[in-house]
Amino acid sequence: MTESTSPPPRHILSLSGGKDSTALAIYMRDKVPEMEYIFCDTGEELPETYEYLDRLEAYLGKPIVRLNPDRPFSHYLELYRGVLPDSRTRWCTRMLKIKPFEKYVGNAEAISYIAIRADETHRKGYISTKPNLHAVYPFIDAGIVKADVFQILDESGMGAPEYYEWRSRSGCYFCFFQQRREWVGLKERHPDLYDQAKEFEKFDEVTGKRFTWSQKESLEELEQPERMAAIKETQLRQKEAASSNLIDILGDEEDEEMSCLVCHL
Repeated sequence: MTESTSPPPRHILSLSGGKDSTALAIYMRDKVPEMEYIFCDTGEELPETYEYLDRLEAYLGKPIVRLNPDRPFSHYLELYRGVLPDSRTRWCTRMLKIKPFEKYVGNAEAISYIAIRADETHRKGYISTKPNLHAVYPFIDAGIVKADVFQILDESGMGAPEYYEWRSRSGCYFCFFQQRREWVGLKERHPDLYDQAKEFEKFDEVTGKRFTWSQKESLEELEQPERMAAIKETQLRQKEAASSNLIDILGDEEDEEMSCLVCHL
């Protein structure tokens, strides 16, 4: 009588289109040949993200599986009665990223490779609570820090994502974690996407409630020339301070300890 043996666990690396998960995919490519690379595509990503993933797919030499939600963002926005996602609710991450991810994994034993670095062990890598999914952190185990990530990207020829010129994180073009200078960048580089994000904002005349991506101002208010000029002036001062090693203008990504890692790694 032969004993039944369980199949080996699957190896899954979820990509966000950001520097860390891309560097991890490069780092793990030859270490785990059976790795499955996936990208949870909300349909609301930046064009630069799709281009970067296409380049990474060519480098890895195997397909990156695109996972799509069962319904578009607009459907869920209507379901949530026009209430935009924020850092407390994050229904966008849950419905557009985690739900498709868990459906893809199913009930088989799987190892999830998460790109949290050794210099950010305080971050919490929540992606899924499925009991059959076991998280591992290769960068932490190897002591890989931010500078090492950029070295991995440079040596591979991938380089950093193009949107890092004006944005500090990956994710949807309307991500509520964006800072005002990043909204200005979106307005200048992708005015059509800025207008789409603006269309999602609402003002309830009955209750007086405003549903905006930023709590302090709407995108219509932010795009006014004098307001954009003030934001850019603040950014310029920050860059000058950064050149004096006082701050890191592109370090905002790591300041968001509670950011959605499935989107932003």
